Amino acid sequence: MQPLIITAAICGAEVTRKDTPYVPYSPQELADEAIRCRAAGATMVHLHMREPDGAPSQRTALFAETVALIRGAGCDIILQFSTGGAVGMTVAERADALQLKPDMATLTTGSVNFGDDVFLNSPPMIRAIAARQRQFGVVPEIECFDTGMVDAAVRLMREGAIAAPGHFNFVLGMAGGMGATPAHLDFLRTLLPDGATWSVAGIGRHELPLAAHAIAVGGHVRVGLEDNLYVQKGVLAKGSYELVTATAELAQRAGRQLATIREARALLRLS
Repeated sequence: MQPLIITAAICGAEVTRKDTPYVPYSPQELADEAIRCRAAGATMVHLHMREPDGAPSQRTALFAETVALIRGAGCDIILQFSTGGAVGMTVAERADALQLKPDMATLTTGSVNFGDDVFLNSPPMIRAIAARQRQFGVVPEIECFDTGMVDAAVRLMREGAIAAPGHFNFVLGMAGGMGATPAHLDFLRTLLPDGATWSVAGIGRHELPLAAHAIAVGGHVRVGLEDNLYVQKGVLAKGSYELVTATAELAQRAGRQLATIREARALLRLS
């Protein structure tokens, strides 16, 4: 079985300090949290940016400052940028920071209801973000909230818009998307191209149970405050690092080794 890659999704675009005092906003706070997550066992950090008031942001300068702080501290964690940004952002806003050439960046391959809003990803938008990723040599992580997004990704591979077999992340349990059950996850796995790697991000209380299932069946895991605020029922996680720690403990109990950075880069086909 492959060693386990844990991705830390440390702030997202929706969670605010009204929800939890522990969500990081500033580049320094984001960098410090990424470093804590690396020490806890994460091999990749999924980055969104925030303005000082907590508003979601995709400003390239904020990404650049955060990356400089992470690397300046000697942290070797794999860097993955969000190109989802926040609902309502343009493709140009969402994809501008790719010029910084992170290791990976997300590519959502379909639209989905997102609470009372719509996270819009039309085929032209998807192709435009994929083209921007190719331009800068950024490896996509294909974000799928439902089965049709896997099919859409496979079509893009046939077109040559993205490289096969790809790395997929299944985001399950969000209102408007596919439910967060092991059965749903197991079905999604059957749709993947041969050789693809995958991870799962369970929303809310589903995060750690789905992580345990993924660990058992050979997948990888995304955890963090973007998706879930609680380390156990009624107990706020003091940071994404506590959720990474909990996931690493699940892996240890299951006898699954954590991936080194070198192993993770090889599995994800990163240079």
